[in-house]
Amino acid sequence: MDAFFFLNSILFGAGLAMDAFSVSVANGLREPGMSRARRGLIAGVYGLFQTAMPLAGWFLVHAAAQRFRQFAVFIPWIALFLLLFIGGEMLLEAFRKREKKEKAEPVRLGVGALLLQGLATSIDALSVGFTIAELDFTAAMTEALIIGAVTFALCCAALRLGGRFGLRLADKAGFVGGGILIAIGIEIFVKGVFFGG
Repeated sequence: MDAFFFLNSILFGAGLAMDAFSVSVANGLREPGMSRARRGLIAGVYGLFQTAMPLAGWFLVHAAAQRFRQFAVFIPWIALFLLLFIGGEMLLEAFRKREKKEKAEPVRLGVGALLLQGLATSIDALSVGFTIAELDFTAAMTEALIIGAVTFALCCAALRLGGRFGLRLADKAGFVGGGILIAIGIEIFVKGVFFGG
């Protein structure tokens, strides 16, 4: 493993983290004033998923490459469904509050929603298993850990950024956050189905 390997892994991680970064901005908008520990926990979940998915893909390629290739077609559909569901829930909640003329309150992200977001934003990273399939396990693990660490750092920054804007946009945060999640789901779907990931 040389310097180029590490640089490539960092860049790869940054590219893969963009969906999680955008969702983190949405979560920060939704829950302004989030504590540092909570930001670390949420970013850690995204980082963990982004670490696990390429490794899972690596194992699948080595164990059952043909079967995984057949499953890979469904990845954009799964991501689209999960993010449309989560984003739709946020939008419905924001519309209900507007109709009742309730003051927008920060909405705490639940464990179930966080895990669904982690899965939805990282499921396309399963395909990374194909690109790192030629690496031995140690190199594949190193690359996956770097991807996870980059995701963690970017998501921490995104949560903080979203929180700052969330304080200013409290009454619109549900609409903005839900819209971002739906847009990410559509982007993953279009990229995966029409442009091959």
